[in-house]
Amino acid sequence: MQRSLKWLAVLTTIGMLLVLLGGALVTKTDSGMGCGKSWPLCNGQLLPTDITTELIIELAHRVVSGAVGIMVLLLSIWTWRTIGHIRETKFLSFTSFFFLLLQGLIGAAAVIWGQSDFVLALHFGISLISFATVLLLTLLIFEVDKKFEADKIILDQRMRKHIIGVSIYSYIVVYTGALVRHVNASLVCRDWPLCINSSFALPGNMHEWVQMGHRTAAGLIFIWIAYITFLAVKHYKNQKVIYWGWIISFILVSLQVIAGALVVITKLNLFIALAHAFFISCLFGVLSYFLLLSSRSKKNVIALNKAKAKDEKNTATPPVTAQ
Repeated sequence: MQRSLKWLAVLTTIGMLLVLLGGALVTKTDSGMGCGKSWPLCNGQLLPTDITTELIIELAHRVVSGAVGIMVLLLSIWTWRTIGHIRETKFLSFTSFFFLLLQGLIGAAAVIWGQSDFVLALHFGISLISFATVLLLTLLIFEVDKKFEADKIILDQRMRKHIIGVSIYSYIVVYTGALVRHVNASLVCRDWPLCINSSFALPGNMHEWVQMGHRTAAGLIFIWIAYITFLAVKHYKNQKVIYWGWIISFILVSLQVIAGALVVITKLNLFIALAHAFFISCLFGVLSYFLLLSSRSKKNVIALNKAKAKDEKNTATPPVTAQ
């Protein structure tokens, strides 16, 4: 595989991660209106004169998003033409740019017309899908050179169901986390893990429900991934991609939970809050790759069963005929 294509893929993946973190930074610093109700210009100017911290953060996010958008488009076209014969390439090439464009339009609409907090919470999730598709394209590029065995994965039905279920559920966790930020509920509960230590009382208002709903969802995904990791360690030692992939997933979800607790304990430390978004983004990327491997596994199982049936037919004892 061309080295230049690999470099573009890696840089684009990093760029998409920066777009994700940049969006989280805009939200956490309340910089969404740093450029006023003007888009794509800033306060109606190409080079704004009244410089504020919020303006710098919002403008930097727009510039990075635009540059990465060009990189994603280039990567999509290049991979389509180079490894378009691989089953997943064309779909990922299209969706990576489509969702990046969609999140940009939602961001622009939020600036010009405004949006409800529940709609704005989708912005991060859509960006996350775009990041995941770019990451999968990058992995496909490196798979071509057989850097790791990922084309002969065999998963049992239980593991495939877990992968599909936890991947869908992770998106719900992401949405609840984004909703916490957009409704300004990050510090509504001053203790952790309960809203008020030693109190099991139900939340008293909408903000507490959002915060505790997210904590509950995060706790459940931690337990779920811990269980799947146990299954992977026990049954998939010979399939290193699955074995190490789930170990990495468990590490990421553990770090995400720890960062979430520290956000509350440190009273919304900005770097810890960004780390919280970083860990869940990486985790979603890994789970997305598991989804791709799961779809391949089903095809591999069907092919394996056909091969076994054919071998059994060829080696069957021929019937005895009368002489």
